[in-house]
Amino acid sequence: MAVADAALAKIDKALVWAGFKQLIPISVFVAIFGAAFGLAASQAGLSELTILAMSMLVFAGASQFAALDLWGTHIPLLTMMLTVFAINARHLLMGASLYPWLSHLPPAKRYGLMGVTSDANWAMSLQAFNHGRPGFGILLGGGATLWLFWVSGTCFGLALGSVMADPKSIGLDMVMGCFLLAMVVDVEKNWRVLAIWTVAALASLLSYWYLPENSHVVVGALAGGLLGMIWEEPADEH
Repeated sequence: MAVADAALAKIDKALVWAGFKQLIPISVFVAIFGAAFGLAASQAGLSELTILAMSMLVFAGASQFAALDLWGTHIPLLTMMLTVFAINARHLLMGASLYPWLSHLPPAKRYGLMGVTSDANWAMSLQAFNHGRPGFGILLGGGATLWLFWVSGTCFGLALGSVMADPKSIGLDMVMGCFLLAMVVDVEKNWRVLAIWTVAALASLLSYWYLPENSHVVVGALAGGLLGMIWEEPADEH
């Protein structure tokens, strides 16, 4: 298994370019959502430089919108930090899910790849690995596509003014969720996977109803991840 993982961990220009092109369709919607962020951030009173810097350096749509909700004359820094951490804590599990292949890379490449990891390119790269194909080209190339479209969308939003103030009104907040759901449909199907997703979904729903805002993201991810650790995948008997 270790030899196979090492072979799948390869990355070259052709794989990166293929990954870049593969993520273009979903990146179009990311650009639209980026435009909505640019609009919302400008209406919240942030300067154009601050808005662009946030999209270029943070590169996390959900947490950037959450930060806007807390933005004001007196910014609750600790609350904002905890909120952003809760939303982005799923990246801890993303990294853990890719570790069997990341472990074959030197630290600089390993952390560089994770620096451009988002929901879409993570899901597609993990899907590639699970089907016996190299996935880091998708992770890096797709991450570059998503980043480019997100920043470009932010710039476009700043230029639009107030044309599209509420992305939720036309369902743009559901684009990434629908995409990830489509990725789940194609994963291996067995009782273990079904149990993990069921536990994650129930934990997320309960925390959405009864716990503070945005906590359902990390609670659902941790619940599913912990069950996956306890209920180990059966060894390949072939």
